[in-house]
Amino acid sequence: MSLALAPPSRPAPRVEPDALPCRNFDPDLWFSDSPAELELAKSLCGGCPLRLECLAGAVERQEPWGVWGGEIFEHGRVVARKRPRGRPRKEDLARDAELRTEAAARVEAAVGAVESRKALRLAA
Repeated sequence: MSLALAPPSRPAPRVEPDALPCRNFDPDLWFSDSPAELELAKSLCGGCPLRLECLAGAVERQEPWGVWGGEIFEHGRVVARKRPRGRPRKEDLARDAELRTEAAARVEAAVGAVESRKALRLAA
């Protein structure tokens, strides 16, 4: 009779709060009405170690607004960019359609990556 031991599961690495941009900058930046400030918040999220988990959680919760995981949420959906007030120009509408498909692909990739991480943790 043989007894196979499973490898010990390692705990998830601890992330220091100083490494999270949303903890080091003005929280209002992530919920601004200004498109320029939201773009700044998105760029700050780029190097965050919890970006994928943040994005997947926001998609799951259908966050009503704000920047989560480097993406802008509005009415529970990811939007490519926040439009300024007023009527959009025709070229802006075409660019928005392109950005929407790119944002949807990023969201799917992030959610898939988080799901596969969870599956690996459960398998271990």
